[in-house]
Amino acid sequence: MYAAVCERDASFEGVFFFAVITTGVFCRPGCRARTPDRKNVEFYGSTKDALDHGYRPCKLCRPMERAGEAPRWIKPLLDAIAAEPAERWNDTRLRAEGYEPARVRRWFKAQHGQTFQAHLRALRINSAFGRLRQEKTVTETALESGYESLSGFGEAFKKATGRSPRAGRNLAVVHVARIATPLGPMLAGASDAGLCLLEFADRRGLETQLTRVQKRLNARALPGTHPVLARLAAQLEEYFAGARRNFDVPLVFTGTEFQEKVWRALLNIPCGETRSYQEQATFIGAPGSVRAVARANGDNCIAILVPCHRVIGKDGSLTGYAGGLPRKQALLDLERGADLFTAPPQF
Repeated sequence: MYAAVCERDASFEGVFFFAVITTGVFCRPGCRARTPDRKNVEFYGSTKDALDHGYRPCKLCRPMERAGEAPRWIKPLLDAIAAEPAERWNDTRLRAEGYEPARVRRWFKAQHGQTFQAHLRALRINSAFGRLRQEKTVTETALESGYESLSGFGEAFKKATGRSPRAGRNLAVVHVARIATPLGPMLAGASDAGLCLLEFADRRGLETQLTRVQKRLNARALPGTHPVLARLAAQLEEYFAGARRNFDVPLVFTGTEFQEKVWRALLNIPCGETRSYQEQATFIGAPGSVRAVARANGDNCIAILVPCHRVIGKDGSLTGYAGGLPRKQALLDLERGADLFTAPPQF
């Protein structure tokens, strides 16, 4: 755990918290503050334990909030943008509404990897897709999406999608949003057919996964809201609270025939149980394809709902997990009845 603190390893998010004796504060494993000496560090399984021992939450990493959750100061702005994505927000308007533009830019860059204005442009393009699919004209779509000229709209649309508005009318969209969870923020993507992506935001190779999804669905990924994402967020909330064991969100697989066969087999592992890679290979009728099953398992891009975390080594070891072994252990503990917020870390 101390090694995770030194490396600021976000894969331990929600697994444990550490407190610093000399400062009296407690932090997340990935806190960016100066790394304390080992002799001055204590570890706790929940924020409650740290508070009960007299520590106060760090103002830098804010351990009382879920990682990736929008802070209170920016939530009204996010709500306003979601309600009217075509609205223009320049620095003058931000200041008039009580926001410091530089602070807003820093938050969007840190959370979404793009500037505030770039995020707004992507939302407007997503909104334009919806209008075009409703058979509205390009002119109507441009004006209703907040553009003052057809040329400006056409240029922005082509830059985002690689196609003109007219040619892109039938192009599918993967609506992408971040969802805060006790184990760290996750990136979710949904098309009109269902959920096609759910990964921890710090997963290595996430961009590759997103590219594969877009290619398979002939779609473009754009930030936005969708009923499938809202349904997913509500069910994940219940899952992490220990109140849900199965999901009914529609799924869209984007793999090869063999990969999809492996992924569908994962859906047959009951919550709270595990299977070995060998057992999974036998289940799909390919007992000699253990390594191929393991590779397909690693390529799964719908975490938790397609429970690749329930597959372990033949000897009972956790083996690999794209979200990190600490998260894999935490998910298995949760499904076996442990409380993520009160259970002590187990290693």
